[in-house]
Amino acid sequence: MALDQVRGSRLLDTLALMAPGTPLREGFERILRGRTGALVVLGNNRAVQEISTGGFALDVAYTPTALRELAKMDGAILLSDDIARIVAAGVQLMPDAALPTVETGTRHRTADRTSRQTGVPVVSVSASMSTIALFLDSERRLVENSEQILSRADQALQTLERYRSRLQEVTRRLSVLEVEDQVTIRDLAIVAQRLEMVRRLDLELSGYVVELGTDGRLLSLQLHELSAGTDELRQQLELDYRPADPDSVFSLSGLEALSTTELLDPHAVSRALGYGAGEHLDTRIAARGYRQLAQINRLPGAYSARLIDHFGSLQAVLGASSAELQEVEGVGESRARIIREGLTRLAESAYS
Repeated sequence: MALDQVRGSRLLDTLALMAPGTPLREGFERILRGRTGALVVLGNNRAVQEISTGGFALDVAYTPTALRELAKMDGAILLSDDIARIVAAGVQLMPDAALPTVETGTRHRTADRTSRQTGVPVVSVSASMSTIALFLDSERRLVENSEQILSRADQALQTLERYRSRLQEVTRRLSVLEVEDQVTIRDLAIVAQRLEMVRRLDLELSGYVVELGTDGRLLSLQLHELSAGTDELRQQLELDYRPADPDSVFSLSGLEALSTTELLDPHAVSRALGYGAGEHLDTRIAARGYRQLAQINRLPGAYSARLIDHFGSLQAVLGASSAELQEVEGVGESRARIIREGLTRLAESAYS
């Protein structure tokens, strides 16, 4: 896993602990309402112990009210790694002063340097600014309230709806071209491009759901509805268009590394898919038929694979007679009729 992905995962995991409705978030909000700041270390490894002086050991169960009361004193509060216990309070943290930081306030500078030196998430609650700041992996993340997050999430959700609609349009067009055997690399690149755009917005909205905690239930349901079927579409496209060459690196996952500007360039998309720079966008490619056959009701995926293994391509399956279909293992007269009728409906739908 790439370093950025690891950091992103750590950040989301930590934000989930601090999401609205969690005991930790309730404790921070109590501190804000009481107009007293706080410095809270979310972990107690050896590196934290080495830079901690003074204070007093507690080792008591964590509660929001206990955190609020302990925040009235000077010094940092140390929590256990699982955030289930308050390990110590009134602690003076002495991280390496040589560590770089752009923070100005004493509490924020200490939080930043402590997190950099120990690798543990540190939270600084500012009474004067009424903010909660999370320091993790050399970054500062402001913990926003639900209204601010929902405002951004609503905009992203509307954009996802438009992108999903456009994805459906280009996918339907691809279906027509597959039936006509007129698919080019450009046509596949356009579908892959839209699918990656939907994936990125889905990922962004999933982060909002995590940050919202109990306030994100409705957003989660809407996101689930809009994202339904995209993973299956990705898998089917890879099965349909992966070259027969076993050394081929064809994969839609290559698009994840593209910048937004590159993603809008069909040439960059085709190269990220695995096509060589010398292959023209208008080069014809043929679909095997996994995606089309998946649309036939009452046809298990195992039979789709057998049909494609037997006939080799969608065009060959479309042209097969009922008798030829019965030559496939497990396909009897009844199932052959279902397949034939399903293929006829797919062709009629494409042409209509």
